[in-house]
Amino acid sequence: MQQYDAFIFDFDGTLFQTEKLVIYAFEETFRRLEIEDGFNGDVPNEAQILSVIGNTEKELWDKLLPDYPKELHKKANRYLLEYEIAGVKEGYGALYPDVLDTLIQLKNQGKELFIASNGLKEYIDEVTKAFRIDHLFTAMYTAGEYKTDSKTDLIKLILKSYKIHNGIMVGDRLSDIVAGNDNGLFTIGCDFGFSRDGELNDAKQIIGRFADLLSIVNTER
Repeated sequence: MQQYDAFIFDFDGTLFQTEKLVIYAFEETFRRLEIEDGFNGDVPNEAQILSVIGNTEKELWDKLLPDYPKELHKKANRYLLEYEIAGVKEGYGALYPDVLDTLIQLKNQGKELFIASNGLKEYIDEVTKAFRIDHLFTAMYTAGEYKTDSKTDLIKLILKSYKIHNGIMVGDRLSDIVAGNDNGLFTIGCDFGFSRDGELNDAKQIIGRFADLLSIVNTER
């Protein structure tokens, strides 16, 4: 019987329903770029916005502002963070069903819980605090804080820092599954987030509800 001592979670599309928040934040960001910075390019539609959720900061702006200087990327990223934090305070976004109860049960079973996100530290800090789940995590690692180029590198930092030997990686994007597999973790794909068809094929297991994690904790492997 394989006992898993740690769960590492992606954030957007795994714990947090980001759709309404990010669409609002990106729309406000591009409106501000037009007003304050003279941006006159194509504004991404909702599908394009949702497609970059889970990307690193560099990947995100390289896709949405491919022909613009890095200085504009930095401004856009700063604006986006401001609107994300403002949006959370205005009620945009929500945890997926059963996230809070499931995290509490895992915590009560003695599991260590972590977040590994390609987002910004300030964003993760504000949202987890707003939805009162921040205290459940041993640590929250973000690419924005550690300047990692990939989710694989971010996961590696967590494993090294906390000496995790039997862990589970939970996420909704290909980068989450690749990162978990590359680091020898049992990988679980969330089929309720932003994944596209086939994106989770390399996950060891796929779930359609967050609460399904509880049945996996002590399953024989």
